[in-house]
Amino acid sequence: MPSKKTITGFFVAIAFSGAVFAAEPPAAADESQVSAFFERYSDSLRAYTDSVKALMDRSLNFLGVPYRLGGTNPLTGFDCSGFVGKVFTDALGFGMPRTAAEMAQMGEQVNRSDLKPGDLVFFNTMRRAFSHVGIYLGNNQFVHAPSAGGVVRVEDMRIAYWAARYDGARRLLPSAQARQSQAN
Repeated sequence: MPSKKTITGFFVAIAFSGAVFAAEPPAAADESQVSAFFERYSDSLRAYTDSVKALMDRSLNFLGVPYRLGGTNPLTGFDCSGFVGKVFTDALGFGMPRTAAEMAQMGEQVNRSDLKPGDLVFFNTMRRAFSHVGIYLGNNQFVHAPSAGGVVRVEDMRIAYWAARYDGARRLLPSAQARQSQAN
């Protein structure tokens, strides 16, 4: 625990599944201010990591579910947006638009180099932008419901097929957390 002396230039960085959170308490903070800062920071980090964990757990529970065009149910099959919608509803309790293109309008845009677990990744698989969506897992891996004859699976975004069709990414987790806190 920090002493009662003034603390300046203190920097915190915590890594989780490839995501780095960084914050700096106010300059010249005393022990109580630092404790309050860490308490607030810990709560936001915990909320983020809990959301990511819930998304990862739920998405990976659907591995092997067959693809079905228009599908939104694990018993009958998923298409890509049906899968993402089901995961977000089950894990975080909020609904998603029905199509990948509509999902691409949500949240904030994310550069590929800044992807974090839980971000949505989009691909052009039908000769139109944002025609396919998956959930980024970290380390260039994403989980998705691919196409007819396929099953929900994890793939590497660096594979030539996906790399050539990558359209972008969106971050929804801050919005999800805000919705959860408003609902409580």
